This record gives sequence, structure tokens and C-alpha cells, in this order.
Amino acid sequence: MPLDWDKLRVFHAVAEAGSFTHAGETLNLSQSAVSRQIQALEEALAVPLFHRHARGLILTEPGETLFRTVREVFAKLAMTEALLTEGRERPAGRLKITSTLGFGNTWLAPRLHRFIELYPDVSVTLLLDDSDLDLAMREADVAIRMHAPKQPDLIQRHLTSFGYKVCAAPAYLKRFGVPQRAEELDAHRLIVWGEYRPPVDQVNWLADAGRRPGAPRRAAVEVNSATGMLRAVQSGLGIAALPDYMGRELDGLLVVLPELKPPRLDAYFVYPEEMRHSKRVSVFRDFIVAELASGTGESTRARVV
Repeated sequence: MPLDWDKLRVFHAVAEAGSFTHAGETLNLSQSAVSRQIQALEEALAVPLFHRHARGLILTEPGETLFRTVREVFAKLAMTEALLTEGRERPAGRLKITSTLGFGNTWLAPRLHRFIELYPDVSVTLLLDDSDLDLAMREADVAIRMHAPKQPDLIQRHLTSFGYKVCAAPAYLKRFGVPQRAEELDAHRLIVWGEYRPPVDQVNWLADAGRRPGAPRRAAVEVNSATGMLRAVQSGLGIAALPDYMGRELDGLLVVLPELKPPRLDAYFVYPEEMRHSKRVSVFRDFIVAELASGTGESTRARVV
């Protein structure tokens, strides 16, 4: 017996929502109609798809198997629909962009107005997350990542390499003094990435600077956001290595230990193979490349001390 597409659509919505009621709101169906569709699908397959309990629904093992397949199919259909309906003359439609919180907040978001002015028929959704969204499953259309993609079916373009500046607020340095050598950081309050850090090599390199291998200095504060680290430094809390893509966000801070050789932060433009011929993707890629090349807004008045 062939599977019914309408029932699979309802199943997908229920599995995503975790309840008949919330799925019904998404599908504009009553809770009872959703329940009947799921019951009919279970009868057709002769297996239970959900465990029912007071707090909601949990997929059974057969339900998990079906959900993985249905999720992939619907993601591919959504991607195909977007490509087929894209404007013929001008880029048009929705473009879902993901990037890290730090880069997205301080570099990308302030530039999106220029992209929208160039391509007013493109509707942008910006998803900021330091973990990698699954582009193959259509969680986003394109990504700007600070590391090379690990999935083999993604197209990547190396955009540029960023550096770091070791920064502190003037009030902090007035109180605690200016470190002249990396070893002197032992006497300072360091702000570093915490447990939930991005998948970037040597992201906490400052904790190792001037120390013997395998013995990083203890941080005063751990933060799981580059923007949060910036705000903590601006408040006078301590010293941190901040990416230089933050540009003018670093204005008012002082740069210490400029002789240190930090690792480079490599940025990549990433998208799935299915989006290779998308006009929205190509014009956004060209926009990002042009913005990086122009260095618009990159100047900073952070002084070296």
C-alpha cells in the first residue's frame, strides 16, 4: 500500500511539534483531525509511531526511522520549490543565512541593509548560532562559518582570514596595570570561551600564551559568546582576545601585547550542492566578497598601549 502524502505531511508536523495540538495549529487542522490522520497512518504501516503520555508525544523506534526519511524528503522538496519559484529576471524569494553570534551581530547584521537595497525582492532570515546548522536538511540556505565545513556534500569558498586583538578597557588597565609580556597575564583577569565554544581551532589561545604546553592559565570568566566577551571587556571586567572583524565595536578599548602571534580565523561561505544555481545565493556570495574586499566599516580606534 503506497504511503499517503497528506498523512506523511501531518506526521512530519506532529513529530516536529511533539503534540497533536501544536501540529494542528501549524497545519490549520483540529486536534482530532490530526489524531485521526496519525492513527490511520499507524494502521496502514501496522506499527506504532508515537508513545503517548501526559506531557506530549515521543517517537517510537519505527517513528524515528520514518521521521528521518520524511524530514529529508520534505527538506529536499522545500529546496526544490524555492529554486523553481525563484525570479527569472531578478533574485527573489526567501534566503535563510546562518552565521556565528559574534560575526553575525557585529559584522553581518549592520551590512544587511545594503544587500536589501540592492535586491529588494529577496527576503532575508538571519539565524545566528555558534553551532553548525544542517544545510543539507535545509535548516539554512547558506552559512558563513569560521571553520571549513566537515560535510562532504557542501560547496565552500574561503572568504578571508581574520586576526585577533588582545583588548582591555582603559579603566581595567588603570587599576591592574598593562601586561608587557605574555607571562604577565597570569596576574590578570582573563575572559575566555567556556564549555559551549564554537568548533574553531585554538579559540582559547590567549590562555596558553606564555605558558608551558598543556598548562593553560585559569580564566576569571568563561563566556559562550564573542559578543558577550566584548561586553564584558567593555565593562572593565578583564582582558580577552577578540576577533578583529568586530571593527568599530572595539573602539574605546586598548590593545595590549600586540607582538603576540595569534592563530588566524578562517571564514568560509558554505552552501549545499542543490543551491549551486540559485541567484539568491550567488548574489549574496558576491555581496559578502565585495564587502570584505572594501573593508567598509572595518577601521577601529582601539589604541595599542
